[in-house]
Amino acid sequence: MSKLKYKLQRLRYWKILFSPFKPFRIKFYFGKIAIGVPYFLPRKWVKYTEADTIKAAHEAINKPQFVKKSYEEWINSYKNYSKAVPLKFGFSSCGLGWKTKWSDTDYRYEYGPVLSFVCLGYQIAISIGHKHPDHYWTAWLYYENNTDKSKSRKERIEQCKKDFPQTYTVYHKSPKTGKNSIQETIDYYKLILKPKYI
Repeated sequence: MSKLKYKLQRLRYWKILFSPFKPFRIKFYFGKIAIGVPYFLPRKWVKYTEADTIKAAHEAINKPQFVKKSYEEWINSYKNYSKAVPLKFGFSSCGLGWKTKWSDTDYRYEYGPVLSFVCLGYQIAISIGHKHPDHYWTAWLYYENNTDKSKSRKERIEQCKKDFPQTYTVYHKSPKTGKNSIQETIDYYKLILKPKYI
């Protein structure tokens, strides 16, 4: 996959704005670096210095669980390594994180998109999400990837509701007992779709 195609894939989530789904929410953050992109704080990769290579070789040669190599072999192994260092200035981003598990349509949400700018220990971050991110993004992925695009939006949403239901039973704590004893069944399509598609 070319770099341009990869970057366009990462921005594909913007299409949700022109779909039957409610617009996503944007959350702004400004302060000390604290928002991951997606899992780690903003960072960049730099090649090992000669000192890094020597240190790694010394550590590896003294670890009994590692393969036995000479010192020179360990030096050559680590010559082209890179390490992550905190970003002091610059932009970072991540797209929508998701995977499939048991089938091609068993979508699992992992993390929301983030745009980040870092300068001297401070960060401006824009997080993109929804109050019900699991249901919102997985239902949209099904709509985008698995419904018949020759049909109307309304028909495609009906297909989503039938083939990718978002009705779940949730439990809430009872104020009296403090236990999860209050049961509620929620159709999340009512919470994630624009009113005319419900």
